[in-house]
Amino acid sequence: MPKVSSKENKNIYFRKREELKLTRDQASELLEVISPERIEKIENERVEPHPDEILIMAEKYKAPELSNYYCANQCPIGKKYVPEIKMQDLSQIVLRMLSSLNSVQDNQREFINITADGIIDDEELEDFIGIQEELEKIANTVKALQLWSEQMMANGEINVDKYNEIKGKR
Repeated sequence: MPKVSSKENKNIYFRKREELKLTRDQASELLEVISPERIEKIENERVEPHPDEILIMAEKYKAPELSNYYCANQCPIGKKYVPEIKMQDLSQIVLRMLSSLNSVQDNQREFINITADGIIDDEELEDFIGIQEELEKIANTVKALQLWSEQMMANGEINVDKYNEIKGKR
């Protein structure tokens, strides 16, 4: 069993490796193309990880949230456009989705009135922003559902082949 570090403020990559009870050498063997020294530098934030390294970690550690974390917090483009999505239970995701959909449904007429003329004037701006925020919640909830399904596939709780077969037919 690997020795557990007593370091405070471990980054997500460090914590995930330790959750798997892997030494850096064992992690390097699992990851195949990332050396123990490189892992140590990434975990101690002495170097920024490369996107391909994160993809490998996410796959081999069975932790798709690592990709989202990287995009939302470390990628220069992603920092601007990708929200960080936290892992949630399916029931939480569904309830959030229903709540947001109900809110948008309640504001549907207002949304139509605001946007019908193609202009959003100062009096309409506050309501428009509120509706836009609800739509962003829906988008983030969809991303949370996608992350949840990726985690279930990585864990073997959803049949990946069947999932891809069905998605391919659509």
